[in-house]
Amino acid sequence: MSHIPVLLKPAVDALNLSAGARVVDATYGRGGHSSLILEQIGEQGELLVMDQDPEAVLHAQQRFKDDSRVSVASANFAELARVIEQKQWSGSVDGLLLDIGVSSPQLDVASRGFSFIQDGDLDMRMDTKNGVTAAEWLRQVTENELMTVIKTYGEERYAKRIAKAIVLARASETISTTGRLAEIVKVAHPRWERHHHPATRTFQAIRIAVNGELDALRKVLDQAASVLKIGGRLSVISFHSLEDRIVKHHLRKPSANDDIPRHLPIQPKEIPHPWRVIGKLTKADESELRENPRSRSAVLRVAERVLMPGESDVEVADGRLS
Repeated sequence: MSHIPVLLKPAVDALNLSAGARVVDATYGRGGHSSLILEQIGEQGELLVMDQDPEAVLHAQQRFKDDSRVSVASANFAELARVIEQKQWSGSVDGLLLDIGVSSPQLDVASRGFSFIQDGDLDMRMDTKNGVTAAEWLRQVTENELMTVIKTYGEERYAKRIAKAIVLARASETISTTGRLAEIVKVAHPRWERHHHPATRTFQAIRIAVNGELDALRKVLDQAASVLKIGGRLSVISFHSLEDRIVKHHLRKPSANDDIPRHLPIQPKEIPHPWRVIGKLTKADESELRENPRSRSAVLRVAERVLMPGESDVEVADGRLS
């Protein structure tokens, strides 16, 4: 299947870009969002694309080698602030786009190990040059840790039963392929849902654990405000409830109950917060759902960087508060 960017126009339009804008696409994938961004920023605009996947980085380098507006960084988006500081862009970015999760090219290539549909090596790393593979992770994880990962990251109600089956199976034979893991989960799962493979949630959970995806998401959200100028926009596309919960919590205005000791005389309106939420969450419309079934679970949230008490827009642009 060719790569179809999810929520393409809503996510890019929400950045509210104009000609000459400076933009970061921190999850390049195969460049669908980047292409539309370039159309909107014109000849004087600047675009930084980032990705931790070596194949995506190579794709970007080849695609934009003759476009002086585009620079490419090989990095996890958790390193956003470092990459932006190196470019001396801190506090001067007009738009930041994050498309969270696994991309279609990663899912569709069996050797990447993300899919339970095609048999391949059990890898699952988004950065194939670093970290342990899913097979290596499964060899060393304890049954209790595995159960917790499947239950928490996969929201799988039969996590205990599945974890036990995996640990039992690995005792006699190394689980090194996606087909083998999918079969173990399939046999262990007592209740299959219609149009839903029984291994879906387990594969999702292991992938998140292997790549440290939720920690990376928290880190990039913590860094996003220091990157954007006042009035700059953040668009975040997430694909399951765990991701969306993190994004929603980060962007909403904190209340006095959020990590604030009760005895302190502070009111919610007094708590500095760099974000103003723009509109309501957006989901794919019927037309996109017909064209791209993978967009069914996608959710877009948008926020604008605002001036906080004690800040000045000059200091933000100079990066002195980053």
